Amino acid sequence: MRNVRMEVAYDGSRFFGWQRQDGFLSVQEALETALEGLLGEAVTVHGSGRTDTGVHALRQVASVHVDTKLDDDRLRHACNAHLPEGVVVRRLETCRDDFHPRFDAIGKRYLYVTWTTRFRPPFGRGFAHWVNHPLDLGAVRHAAAAMVGRHDFRAFCATGSDRKSTVRTVRDVRVVARRERFAVVAEADGFLYNMVRILVGTLIDVGRGRLDADCVARALESGARTELGATAPPDGLYLLRVRYPEPCFQGPDRGPRGGAGLFG
Repeated sequence: MRNVRMEVAYDGSRFFGWQRQDGFLSVQEALETALEGLLGEAVTVHGSGRTDTGVHALRQVASVHVDTKLDDDRLRHACNAHLPEGVVVRRLETCRDDFHPRFDAIGKRYLYVTWTTRFRPPFGRGFAHWVNHPLDLGAVRHAAAAMVGRHDFRAFCATGSDRKSTVRTVRDVRVVARRERFAVVAEADGFLYNMVRILVGTLIDVGRGRLDADCVARALESGARTELGATAPPDGLYLLRVRYPEPCFQGPDRGPRGGAGLFG
């Protein structure tokens, strides 16, 4: 038996979240079913965290103990051959036996994408939120800046969270604006249930003038969810990266002709 960690990307609109649940296809179930078909025995795949239905991932991290003579590269290719459309193992490597993608993580980075066109975009539905209203970018950035630092984020947590502590350290919240869209990139040592979506929904309401730019600071002080805006839908949310104290997925990745994604 050896422990392998995987970097997994998936289209969240095709799955009912990360965590396995009876009667609904999840990303965890898709990975476990693929590996069971490949290895001939049931396995348990652990993820760095649970993403909700509709939330996407570019670099989710998972791990699983396997008993196989396949090397890492062949195991990755064989696993992808058994996976359904909408999920792929991008990288795979053998790691220390006690590595756990959730408990060893020291930070996460999320991206939220919003279109700001006058009319609904004709493509990409399910991959971005849409707001057909002018936004005050200065107010949005002012509100976002108040998030940075170590705070009690209980006001940014949806009902149903099982976390014992609501204190988190947010390292950065960036608002990147383009002509017809804007993105929010948030990085922290951890996020509460729906924390990023509540943050984005609040920033949109600030940009539209429904809330003033100091509402985030007040909510952090009072802990009142009523100070904040609506929870943004899951469509535009992507798990970008999970950080660990040790190097993960290092070195070149072989492409179709042996190069790192290059055609020879």
